[in-house]
Amino acid sequence: MEYKAKYITEDIKLSSYNDKFFKSDIMFDHHMLVWFISGETKIIQADATYLFKKGDIFLIPRNQLATIINYPKDGQPHKTVVMHLSVGRLREFYAKHNIKAKALRSPKIFCFNNHPLLESCLASLIPYFEMDNLPTDIASLKIAEAIAILRTLDKEIDYVLANFEEPGKIDITDYMEKNFMFNLPLERFGYLTGRSLTTFKKDFKKAFNTTPQRWLTQKRLELAHYLFVEKEMKPIDVCYKTGFENLSHFSFAFKKQYGYAPTALIKQLKSNTQHD
Repeated sequence: MEYKAKYITEDIKLSSYNDKFFKSDIMFDHHMLVWFISGETKIIQADATYLFKKGDIFLIPRNQLATIINYPKDGQPHKTVVMHLSVGRLREFYAKHNIKAKALRSPKIFCFNNHPLLESCLASLIPYFEMDNLPTDIASLKIAEAIAILRTLDKEIDYVLANFEEPGKIDITDYMEKNFMFNLPLERFGYLTGRSLTTFKKDFKKAFNTTPQRWLTQKRLELAHYLFVEKEMKPIDVCYKTGFENLSHFSFAFKKQYGYAPTALIKQLKSNTQHD
């Protein structure tokens, strides 16, 4: 993967991927405001899938689980301006505003298409990526400008940006059933369910009567089998949708579980269809 990044500060970067695609399962520590210069991104969450392309602008809230797949497009690299809206920056901004934050039950990805105000703000950053020793107060002003624009575009966004609470302890069964397809370290699952790693493993054992890793592998393979049989998906797509790191690892685990490789199952399904 050929990846390049230029930074104005640690919170503002210009990123570029030149390979065929890049895929990762991620939990975002900061809110991220993204403007697409070229390329495409597919974001897959437990209950929604988004596709963003050239000109699009979106905000993904922190502590959200997602599978991110970045693609070049039309001979152009996957190129974006990314602005991290950290808790520290937001505390500083909202200290000047009397906002009573309330948590949204399910924070969504906020889509702004190619809104001219946001596009103007983010496009104005481009010249700064070629400069050395940029004063930090300029970056702070740009972040404050972006937050102010976001607040004018969506009245619910304060409930997300001004909420500084960490995840509380939630029902582990419900959360894992909805999010097992994301390939994250167990420490992250523990954090998102409001637990230390030790408590997470203990509560998981009590809820599912097995270890997290065994349960996750079983659930992902069951989903994979369903996607092959009911959705007729390709192995590479199933691999990425079910949280496996790569196709070879997925094929090995699938064959170990079911006694046949994904390709053999697909061949059998096609044969059955032809004989019907």
